[in-house]
This record gives sequence, structure tokens and C-alpha cells, in this order.
Amino acid sequence: MQHVNLKVMKTLVDVRLLSRGGTSGIEEYTRNLLGAILRLDQENDYTLFYNALRKEPLNLAEPIAKYPNLKIVDWKVPNKILDFSSRTLGWPAIDKLIPADVVFSPHFNILKSAEAPRVITFHDLSFLHHPEFFSFKQRFWHWLQDYQRQAKSASKIIAVSEFTKSDLVNLLGIPDERIEVVYSGIDPGFQRLPKERLEIFQRERDLYYQFILYLGTIEPRKNVAAIIRAFNILKKRPGYSDFRLVLAGKLGWLYQDVLREIRNSPFKKDIVLWGPVRSGERVLLYNLARAFVYPSFFEGFGFQPLEAQASGCPVVVSDRTSLPEVVGESALKVNPWNLDEIAGAIDQAVGGSRERLIGLGLENIKRFSWEKSAQKTLDILKNAQKVSRHTPS
Repeated sequence: MQHVNLKVMKTLVDVRLLSRGGTSGIEEYTRNLLGAILRLDQENDYTLFYNALRKEPLNLAEPIAKYPNLKIVDWKVPNKILDFSSRTLGWPAIDKLIPADVVFSPHFNILKSAEAPRVITFHDLSFLHHPEFFSFKQRFWHWLQDYQRQAKSASKIIAVSEFTKSDLVNLLGIPDERIEVVYSGIDPGFQRLPKERLEIFQRERDLYYQFILYLGTIEPRKNVAAIIRAFNILKKRPGYSDFRLVLAGKLGWLYQDVLREIRNSPFKKDIVLWGPVRSGERVLLYNLARAFVYPSFFEGFGFQPLEAQASGCPVVVSDRTSLPEVVGESALKVNPWNLDEIAGAIDQAVGGSRERLIGLGLENIKRFSWEKSAQKTLDILKNAQKVSRHTPS
């Protein structure tokens, strides 16, 4: 029997966005997706491009040493210089310096390739819809990335939702057939926890009160001010005198507006500004919360509502952008501008609709897994080599 020697595919993955050691949705996407791809594919070779002048040790979802087909290229060039050179000079062509059959960018960090086709994930185009939600530094970064030219020159684009795909088509003019929708997954660590573990956490953090939870960056884009105002409405109703509102997450752009809203609340003593959430705390907070509320103005996907559902917490979300697509009929959807609607939905979620919403949420999350995401992404990377290169218009 004749054996056919199949060529090993060399995939270069740009993981520069992990250099700060953060835990944003895009960083979690990169870690979890890459871990799942490496678990599925041990036949092809992967090189991680990890560059920054100063950076944290590379932290992946899986130990690097576990995979003999994985290697790291560790540069110490300032990324601003690299980005500016890529935008203005077209240098460096990364596949001329690091052998690659295909280049995968989990975010649209600018990177030039000469011959290797490039696959880019776009998470959202919120910066085009709402530039007011971003600092000057962030807006400059978006300009520097030359995102439209990157999108038009990519061999294939992965969009994390149908909503993001429609934005790419309508705002950037990308042909529909060059975009594949691949939903992100949910870490299996988000689950319903035993009572004993929850009781330990309650003792450690003195968390013996009933609470409504928001978890995410504290910034106007997430509509945190509306959550506080809806909480003010609820506190005046019977049955809510002992309830608290827990706002968990790091402070983001224009966070002072949210702090001002807290100071102005007549129930500010019942509003807990939790701060950055430690590793392992998220699932505990979701498990203990009576409801999770997330009336964000803009989301390309929305991890937190799914994490809450996986942890057995009923969910209230905005009826905008990708969130209705992600939760379907498993959560209560509200107009993010309507305070009475938000308050009413929270009231349903902590009251008569709670058990029904928990059941619907646990069913909904079955649609999302990193293994499914990884398999679809692998198929796209393998097929990208067969796609003719597109040049910028």
C-alpha cells in the first residue's frame, strides 16, 4: 500500500494582544480558542508571534510544554513602531521572517504578510458606531491598525456573530462570501457549584446578602448608569429593602460618570463596587447572584451573559446588537434606554420567572463550546491556503 505524505501546515498565530496579561473578551477568546485548536490538531505546526518591548509571561489556557508542535517567537520590538512600520512602509512581511503557510490574527492587530494567506477575527466595529465610548488613545490605535485595508486584504475573515458579519458587509464593504461566522465558546469552568463551595466564598467575602450582579468593565459603553438607576427604582418596591447591587470589574474609560451615579443614588450604601474580579471569583459571583443584568449598548458577542447562564443565573440583557442573537429566547431582553423596562425585567428574573430562565439558560449554552469554535476555525485556516489573495482596494 502506497503512503501519501501530507504536507504539514505551518500556522503563525499573532498573540501580541496577550502581552499585558489581561482578561478582556478578546484575550479570553485568544487563549481558549488556541488551547482548543492545539488539543484538536497535533499533526500541524504552530508558531506564536509574541512581541512587545515589555510584556507579561505568555499565559495560555494550556501549558505550552504540553505540545511538541508549538513554538514561540519572542521579539522585543515596541509594538507601536512595528504597527507604524507595517502601516506606512509595509514592513516587515512577517512570513518572510517566520516561515508560515497561513497567518492567523485573533484580532485585527496590523501585520503584513507577503505570500501566506491571512485569516483575521473581527469581534466588533463598536468604535465606528460609538467613537464617544473610546479614549483618544484608543481611537488613535484603531486608526493606526488600518482596519479597513486589513479586512479587504484578508483571505478570510472570522466574525464572532451574524451581527458583526453584517457590520463588516455594510460598513466596510467586505463581500459576504469572504466572512465566516464562528461563535465563541464558554469555559466549562462556568457551572453550577456545590453549596459547600459557595458557603466558603460567602464567609471569605462576607457575602450573605441577596444581590443583583453586573460583571464587566465599569464604563459608559456597558450602560452601568442605567443599572444603578433601575436599582433605585427597585429599592422602592416591596421585597427589595435587603437587596444590594454588586458592580464587579475594573474601572474603564469615563468611569467617573459611573462613580458619580453611585454617589447620587439614595441607596448608595447598598451598591457594592467590587473592583477587579480575581481568578475563580466570576463563577462564584454568578452562582450566588439572584440575577445578572447586562444592558450594554454594544456587544460583538457577549461572554458574560452566557457565563452567567452556565452558572445557573437568570439573565437580563439589552435588545441591541449581538445580544439577542446570542441569548435567543433564554433571557429577558430590554431597551437599554428604558429604566422602567430594565427594572421590570430584573424584578421578573429574581421573582416568578427565575427558575424558568435558569432552565432556558442552561439549555442555551449547549450551542457554544470552544471545541466547536476550534474545529470551524481549523477548517477555515486549512481552506485559506486554497483561497486566492485579495489586494486592498
